[in-house]
Amino acid sequence: MNLDRNSALIQVEEVYKRFPLPEGKGEFTVLSNISLEVRAGEVVALLGRSGSGKSTLLRIMAGLIPPSQGQVLSNGKPLRGANPDVAMVFQSFALLPWLTVQENVELGLQARGIPKKERRQRALKAIDLVGLDGFESAYPKELSGGMKQRVGFARAFVLEPKVLFMDEPFSALDVLTAENLRGEIDDLWNAGSFPSQSILIVTHNIEEAVFLADRVVILGSNPGRIRGEVKIDLPRPHDRLDPRFKSLVDYIYTIMTNPEIEVTTEMAVQPPVKEQVSSPYAYPLPYARVGGISGLLELIVEQPEGQVDIAELAERLRLSVDDLLPILDAAVLLGFAEVLQGEVHLTEIGRDFATTTILRSKDLFRQQLLERVPVFKSILQTLEEKRSHSMRGEFFLDLWDEHFPHAEAERQFATAIDWGRYAELFEYDALEERLYLAETTPEPVGVGQTPRE
Repeated sequence: MNLDRNSALIQVEEVYKRFPLPEGKGEFTVLSNISLEVRAGEVVALLGRSGSGKSTLLRIMAGLIPPSQGQVLSNGKPLRGANPDVAMVFQSFALLPWLTVQENVELGLQARGIPKKERRQRALKAIDLVGLDGFESAYPKELSGGMKQRVGFARAFVLEPKVLFMDEPFSALDVLTAENLRGEIDDLWNAGSFPSQSILIVTHNIEEAVFLADRVVILGSNPGRIRGEVKIDLPRPHDRLDPRFKSLVDYIYTIMTNPEIEVTTEMAVQPPVKEQVSSPYAYPLPYARVGGISGLLELIVEQPEGQVDIAELAERLRLSVDDLLPILDAAVLLGFAEVLQGEVHLTEIGRDFATTTILRSKDLFRQQLLERVPVFKSILQTLEEKRSHSMRGEFFLDLWDEHFPHAEAERQFATAIDWGRYAELFEYDALEERLYLAETTPEPVGVGQTPRE
């Protein structure tokens, strides 16, 4: 692939994206001050958690939605409307069921006014490239999930874009199919036969990012912002058995589980610095159920010395970053665990929580909530000040609405209800949609005390 690797195909310059909050309550910033380049001859992975705006950024770069501020340059020119230099592969296959494989692949060419004969030749070449020759006349209902996604790739390949965008293209597939297709895409790239000059992939799978990419751009959340990037300094193809591969995966897990640390090229981890938040409702609760937190701690406590490598844990549980990290975040927030150098370690109180009785675990959970998560003190204070010791749920939901889009505010409220009920801090009547102060709120217990009857 003879390319000028210093040539910037796409440049994002100080881009912001804001959406209005309901009822004129202001704006919610999805992306903040994003600047990055995609250069010829490289694979770039955008890696971030839920709320980091990965897909929003991809769509802005594709020209599908405009930025609120800043600009995107494609091939050196300001982007106005859809980006003609990119093609996109989505998580969902998005095939038209009434068209054959070949007809689906030809759609983009037809929209560009390419003559029928040329369309057919280019479509057949792309279908052959993804290993679907023989299925040209098949309809989507006849194909497996992996085959449907191959059609998605062929539909993008046939356009011969300068940059191929992939938005979590393997996440809807089963594990084995995803691994097979991921490997074939990597083989095409390494062989120099890939039909685009660059790839930009959005993913929440850390191993996938290290396996495919030359550099990994890591986004922070709420709002989405670039925390830094990690260069994958491995020879291609990237060998998962190389100790450096594991070191990179562990380092990125450490970054992802410590949102405040600086991303450095030396892979050195700085201690997190907690950001001061004015309102307890502005600090997001990790979206994790108590059962998930408890189950994770019980699994870790069975490991030697009560610690486990996060990458190995994710592989063992077959959990994506978006599924595992909120549970880890919750365990860390509550003081039950610490994350150091890519490993999660149980604290003394976390080990106690994972091995004690149900009654004591509730006491410990209540204690940690009140000591470490200010929003629960605020909720309790509100309920205690009311003569009826109750308050409509909408009141608290409105407080979260001040800081988050409504769907996220509802998730925050649901998490608070789950945690508060388990801790027996308050009760919630779903029919009346009201919170009630629990009849008794026992004092927290210290480590080593016996549980109450």
